[in-house]
Amino acid sequence: MKKNLKKGFNVLVAMALASSMLAGCGGAKSTAPAAQEAEYSPTSDAYYESAATESAEYSEGEYTYNYPPENTETYEKPEENGATLVSVNPLSTFAMDVDTASYANVRRMIEDGYSASDIPAEAVRPEEFINYFHYDLNSPDKGEAFGITTEIGDCPWNEDHKIMFVGLKTAEMNNNELPASNLVFLIDVSGSMSSENKLPLLKKSLKELVDNYTGEGTLSIVTYSGEEKVLLEGENLANKKKIKKAINSLSASGCTNGESGMKKAYEIASEYYIEGGVNRVVMATDGDLNVGISDPDELENFITEKKETGVFLSVLGFGDGNYKDASMQRLADCGNGNYSYIDSMVEARKVLVEEMSSTMVTVAKDAKIQVEFNPNKVNSYRLIGYENRQMDAADFNDDKKDGGEVGAGHSVIALYEVTMADSEKAVNLKYQNNEQEDYGDEYATVNVRYKEPEADESKLSSYVVTDNDVKEKASDNMKFAESVAEFSLILSDSDHKGNASYDHVIETYSDIQTRDEYKDEFIQLVRMVEKRDL
Repeated sequence: MKKNLKKGFNVLVAMALASSMLAGCGGAKSTAPAAQEAEYSPTSDAYYESAATESAEYSEGEYTYNYPPENTETYEKPEENGATLVSVNPLSTFAMDVDTASYANVRRMIEDGYSASDIPAEAVRPEEFINYFHYDLNSPDKGEAFGITTEIGDCPWNEDHKIMFVGLKTAEMNNNELPASNLVFLIDVSGSMSSENKLPLLKKSLKELVDNYTGEGTLSIVTYSGEEKVLLEGENLANKKKIKKAINSLSASGCTNGESGMKKAYEIASEYYIEGGVNRVVMATDGDLNVGISDPDELENFITEKKETGVFLSVLGFGDGNYKDASMQRLADCGNGNYSYIDSMVEARKVLVEEMSSTMVTVAKDAKIQVEFNPNKVNSYRLIGYENRQMDAADFNDDKKDGGEVGAGHSVIALYEVTMADSEKAVNLKYQNNEQEDYGDEYATVNVRYKEPEADESKLSSYVVTDNDVKEKASDNMKFAESVAEFSLILSDSDHKGNASYDHVIETYSDIQTRDEYKDEFIQLVRMVEKRDL
């Protein structure tokens, strides 16, 4: 019988305190609902027709799950953004976010047989769905960290609204251009990591990274379960055979003490610190840190302090059943890093090889966006997603307030659902004083503030959205981003989903010219869920 996983996920934590210790010390397995349609079960032929499924040489990454009766996965998300009148608050301010874990994790659920009603609404973060994919965006001008692409077009799920597309992109970096790196992998080897989609997949993922890493520097491995253990310290990245031998020796047993391992990892990262290089702790876990932490805030404060030394933290999530999404997202946010979810060797290659420079090399830190809307053009706006990245307007100019971190070649997409103004409205901001300058063709100004990796003071760049950005025929960028956003609204049963439908998502996608395997996979996921919800 299928379980409805949408409600009560946080309550499960309190209900399962006794069993959570066991989950941390023993082997936890998937609790996905059984697929109703045989053709979409994880072992069926149709499942492997997805464009981005694993190639034959990685067939060992295809898993058959045994489903226990209890699921202790936990997710958190603030209340969904609502519409804001420009006359009341013309400023929308948020920290940039390049995490993609939400999309990959929900993809895992769909491929495991979940219907829309089975997927917890809190697991769906629209910005991470949208930012998972690549877009054809303008590259930065010389001396700028970000290039910008803007567009205004129709809203697919509400004919009375428009969508304003804001796309930011940093400069690409080839893997052979990577700066010297000091990488410390902090690996959870507790009993809960024994499942095939956890430590075994993690080991294959790390070997894929090692085989393809072309930069100079050192690699260290710290493991933690009942206690931390240093498996490798300061090993030359060129010694691939020795590093892979150490990775092969990893095995899962014992309980989880993430705090102890974290301190050791930062200690090693500090010892091998490379001035001007990549200094990063990469934590790989299912997030079930249930032993050894008396106060979660204490660990987060520790990580926050350490990022000021130039050592950043990224998090790789694995597995299901006892997956702790919220705790991993918070740790990555505190550590100036990104948060990814690895559900297959395909995803491992995407995150650790194809996007290696984006994952490892930060080019803009404490990055923030503030959009000022012109009340003469825009009546109201609603930012789709970024609920946990919202900032006060005054925080935008405060360099002490933390923003987001963006890697080389990363793109950040923000979609605003807007209504247009019927008449001019005066407001005491840039767009009020039309005696000095005419802003009649401007819809908004996009302000971007960020710090260079080694800097303490921020830089400011501003871009204007004008009548020239209003398009009768939407670009492929706009159409695809809208399709992904619409799908996320359906899965989360958003109060703002309007007339959103699977059919419309599929119809919009059919008009897009693309050879992107990940985008093709996306539409296959839409079709899977549509069939289950008939």
